[in-house]
Amino acid sequence: MSVIIPRQFPNTRLRRMRRDDFSRRLMREHTLTPADLIWPVFILEGENQREKVPSMPGVERMSLDVLVEEAREAHELGIPAIALFPVVNNDRKSELAEEAYNASGLVQRAVRALKSAVPELGIITDVALDPYTSHGQDGILDDTGYVANDRTVETLIKQALSHAEAGADVVAPSDMMDGRIEAIRQVLEQEGLHNTRIMAYSAKYASRYYGPFRDAVGSAGNLGKADKSTYQMDPANGDEALQEVAMDIAEGADMVMIKPGMPYLDVVHRVKSELQVPTFAYQVSGEYAMHMAAFDNGWLDADSTILESLMCFKRAGADGVLTYFAKRAARLLTQ
Repeated sequence: MSVIIPRQFPNTRLRRMRRDDFSRRLMREHTLTPADLIWPVFILEGENQREKVPSMPGVERMSLDVLVEEAREAHELGIPAIALFPVVNNDRKSELAEEAYNASGLVQRAVRALKSAVPELGIITDVALDPYTSHGQDGILDDTGYVANDRTVETLIKQALSHAEAGADVVAPSDMMDGRIEAIRQVLEQEGLHNTRIMAYSAKYASRYYGPFRDAVGSAGNLGKADKSTYQMDPANGDEALQEVAMDIAEGADMVMIKPGMPYLDVVHRVKSELQVPTFAYQVSGEYAMHMAAFDNGWLDADSTILESLMCFKRAGADGVLTYFAKRAARLLTQ
């Protein structure tokens, strides 16, 4: 329990230390650097392709050749890792998401290309089935339309293994199936992939902030009016997040993810302070889109607001942030 020392005015004037830049810097409790940022990117088939995402101004889907050049720049800016999210053609989608573990699939080829071109850059892959399913859910459906947990985990194991074998540094299960971390860890160990890290999306909420992301990867149309409340967390729950994180760490996760970000900073803080594990947060597509709308309308100053929003994550306890602002923020931080 911390002790608060009683202070009295005027002997204590807290504004004294705010008077000048040097003293503000000396007492600053948290810092933000490019090393705190992970850049999420959308990849698609083809060559020399860039497609704008209408609901995410400034964000593009990129073909692999374009991605490699962008990744080089991200590395030069000091960003330690990027996270890959595929845009899968409809003819590759199916009820059972077989394309997810295709050794020659889009993500697997992207990993190999990036590790060859920029070997020092960390590559994180999304382990989830929604880009690959014809129904847009993150798993395999049973006869009633319910996402079958254990059947889904069987496919997630294959997907994670295919990513690791391609050279992914980190596999990131974002599906929220029970038991998938332990199952993936066991297979990675069996295959000698001892150093493949697992970033578990341990507290991923059934949020309305994901809409632009689903547009970007092309799963919104497949999902339709359905939702993911039977496996993603209820936004009303905080204690449950601690339980999810503790289970994933016990099952072999190396780090955990809270998603969305700013609306759930209380969860980030609790996870970091109570469980003291490597904790990351995702400034998701809806958060990005809201910021961009305010910037485009002149309602907020872009550069200072971006950095303030990211500092909030650090203050809450996050070790790093997945953000679409990563490159822009890194440039600002290195000016």
